[in-house]
Amino acid sequence: MALYTDGKVAFVASPTDAAQEAREALVARYGDAGLDNASIVVALGGDGLMLETLHKVMDRHVPVYGMNFGSVGFLMNEYGVESLDVRLRAAMPTTIHPLTMRVLDAEGNTREALALNEVSLFRSTYQAAKVEIRIDGDVRLEELTCDGVIVATPAGSTAYNLSAHGPILPITAPLLALTPISPFRPRRWRGAILSNRASITFLIREAQKRPVSAVADNIEFTNVLEVNVHEDRRHAVTLLFDPGHSLDERILVEQFRY
Repeated sequence: MALYTDGKVAFVASPTDAAQEAREALVARYGDAGLDNASIVVALGGDGLMLETLHKVMDRHVPVYGMNFGSVGFLMNEYGVESLDVRLRAAMPTTIHPLTMRVLDAEGNTREALALNEVSLFRSTYQAAKVEIRIDGDVRLEELTCDGVIVATPAGSTAYNLSAHGPILPITAPLLALTPISPFRPRRWRGAILSNRASITFLIREAQKRPVSAVADNIEFTNVLEVNVHEDRRHAVTLLFDPGHSLDERILVEQFRY
């Protein structure tokens, strides 16, 4: 699928010396159209920079091709200066729809944020959080006592969700992962796999005594009372991967690591 057709490429980089030097080399070789004018963006950094860049180009129909200068780089390709134009023309797109997180806080404010990886709830003090979980309006778990809970997209299922022992989801699966963080009671509950059409609501119990914060990727709201999460297909971003290095393939490989 030829996406790189007009040469309008922009380069963004994390602040590390290696990433900045790589950006200088690529700009000298291929030029830089600037983020506002680009038809494709090359991000040099780790998965954090990729998420930041995807949020910046949300709904602009500008695909993002990453080159890894981070510690994990799950969403990135390998770095190389040579034949970048050829790689961009051959790159395979993956479209991701974000989650919308809507929160009601203790002061009565309602706020929203988008998450491409996950929405996470965390206890804010030394005391465990107590959370009621509703799916499509029905109470499915009256009280989860835990350090927190995650709702992950397929793209985010290999991130924090995986470290919390949540399932890895194929990138094309119409699913979401609901994963507890250090659950105390019910002790044996390990989460659920939900339809991406599900509306997930968390009600915080004893919120004043056991305050909870809610985070959508890197946007945090504190002292929340209620959090609703659902996939929002009004918004979309596109990642680009080298052939044979697709997100589908990387998620499949990750499931057979030991």
